Amino acid sequence: MKENIIIAIGRSYGSGGREVGEKLAKRLGIAFYDKQIIELASEKTGMDKKFFDKADERIVSRFVDPYVPEDGDINYKLYVTEFKIINELAKKESFVIVGRLADYILRDNENCFKVFLYAPEQDRIERIMELYHLTRDEAKKEITKMDKARKVYCSYFTDRQWDGSDGRDMMINTSWLGIDGTVDLLETIIQQWRERK
Repeated sequence: MKENIIIAIGRSYGSGGREVGEKLAKRLGIAFYDKQIIELASEKTGMDKKFFDKADERIVSRFVDPYVPEDGDINYKLYVTEFKIINELAKKESFVIVGRLADYILRDNENCFKVFLYAPEQDRIERIMELYHLTRDEAKKEITKMDKARKVYCSYFTDRQWDGSDGRDMMINTSWLGIDGTVDLLETIIQQWRERK
């Protein structure tokens, strides 16, 4: 591979984005990043990982959570640190990354393929119920909560709609082909994209 490639996956909660990302990375033989970025941010800043976990793709403040450190905006610190880490990784290696506003952070990187994965609400509810052993109502509430948090987080740091097509190369309904079918589709698209580059 002459140039590093990055596949940045945005996703609606319960659409299977993490599973698609992991499987795609394995198929392509490249690294996979999701929560690992939080660990790297903690190491880079020396801040306790639990603070960054609280601010992971959601806005927190001392008014909401009294355990947020007093020395500044934890969301800003995490975003700036993730911004640096993701750009550093993009210079060194090929990888698949889920969330972290990576599609926005790498918006000017011509070697980054940006995709958003979504699914109909009922399919997402079923998936969350199965994964986390929740009732239908609990799963629906969790989906609403997570999607709202991600929308607010995205609007806090960007001028884009979290689940919109702006700045994305593709939008895929994971219910259409299922998880493995979505991985197959993305693998084919990425291979053709790489060949054209």
